[in-house]
Amino acid sequence: MSKVQKRKKYKKKRYILPITIIVLLIAFRIYLPTLVKNYMNDVLADIPGYYGQVEDVDISLWRGAYQLNGLYLNKKTAQSEVPFLNFPETNISIEWRALLKGKIVSEIEMHSPEVIYVFEDQEKTPTEGEPDVEDWTKALTDIVPLDINNFQVYNGKLAFVQLQANPNIDLFINDLRLSAKNLRNVKQENKVLPSPIIATGTSIGNGKLNLDGKINLIKEIPDMDISLSLKEADATALNDLTNFYAGLDFESGSVGVFTEIAIADGYLKGYIKPLLTNTKLIGKEDGFLETLWEGFVGVFKFILKNQGTDTVATKVPIEGDLSQVGSKVFPTVLNIFKNAWIQAFTGNVDDNIEYKDAFQEDKKESRKESRKQRREERKKKRQDKKEE
Repeated sequence: MSKVQKRKKYKKKRYILPITIIVLLIAFRIYLPTLVKNYMNDVLADIPGYYGQVEDVDISLWRGAYQLNGLYLNKKTAQSEVPFLNFPETNISIEWRALLKGKIVSEIEMHSPEVIYVFEDQEKTPTEGEPDVEDWTKALTDIVPLDINNFQVYNGKLAFVQLQANPNIDLFINDLRLSAKNLRNVKQENKVLPSPIIATGTSIGNGKLNLDGKINLIKEIPDMDISLSLKEADATALNDLTNFYAGLDFESGSVGVFTEIAIADGYLKGYIKPLLTNTKLIGKEDGFLETLWEGFVGVFKFILKNQGTDTVATKVPIEGDLSQVGSKVFPTVLNIFKNAWIQAFTGNVDDNIEYKDAFQEDKKESRKESRKQRREERKKKRQDKKEE
C-alpha cells in the first residue's frame, strides 16, 4: 500500500471517532426526555397508597430547564376520577441569578395547578395501610433535583369536595396567584424570616382572598408571620355546607374570615376572626321545621349582632405547641358579646400578632424536647414500615 493510500485511510479513521461521539450525543439528547419521564413515573409509582403519572417531559439543556406536562397524583382507594393533585404544566429551571451568589438552586412556575381534596377519597384506607403524607411530598421533591428557591403559581385552584352530601359540597379558591421568593435564603440579609410570600385568589361566593407574610423554610419546623383575609364572600354560596352540617340556609349577606398566625420554634400564636354581615337566614322555599330552626337561630343572631354594623362576629385566640394547638373557649364567647354590645370588629386583619409574640424564651427548652420526641416517633414509624 502506498503512502498516499495509507494517509487517506488514516484520515477516514480519524473522523470516525468524533462522528460516532456526535451521533451518540444526538441520540442521547433525543432519548433524554423519555429517560427522565420514565424515572419520574417510577418515582410516582413507588409512593405507598398513591398512583400517579407524568404524560410528557420537554427539556431545554441550553438554559438548564425542563417542563413537566400532565402530572397527576391520586389515592389508590379513590372512588372518584378527580385527581388529588393535577399539575398540567410545571416549568423547572436553574435560577441563574443565584449562581452569581454561589448557590445552585431552582425556580418553579406552575400554570393552572389543582389540589382537590375529595373527602370520601381521602377518608378510605388502603389495604396496605394509611399512606404517609411525607411519602408523596418527598416523591414530588425528588422530581426536582435542586433545592427550590423561587416558587410561582398562576391560575391555581384549591378545593374541598364532599360527594356524599346532598347536594354535593364544593368549597374552592380559584384564580390563585402565589409568589414565594428566597426560600433557600440565597440573599443573605441576616433576616429571621428571609422569604416573602404573597397570594391572592377568588373564593366560592366571589370572596377576595389575600395572604401576606414572611417565612423561614430552612428550619425543620418553619418559622412564619402570616396574615390572611377573605372578604365579602356571598353567604348564599355556603348554603350547601351550612345546610348539611347545621341545617341553616342564608337568603342574603356576606361572610368574611380574617386571621394572623405567628410560629417560632414550633410554637404558634394567632387568632381567627369570622364575620357575618347583613345576613338573613330564613329562605322562602324552606319547610316548616327548617324555618322553625332558622327562626330560633335568628333570634340569637339578632341578640348577638352589632346593630350599628349589622355584623355577627367573634375572635378565636389560638395558641400552643404545633402538636397541641388549642383555642380558648371563654375569650371566643366573650368576643361575640364584645362585637355585639361594646365595639364592632372590623372587616380587616387586626395587625396585632407579630413573630416575636410566638417566641417565648421560658418555653424554648420544653418545645425542643417535644420536637425531639416527635422526630424520634417519626423515625420509629418509618423504621417499622421498612421492616414490614
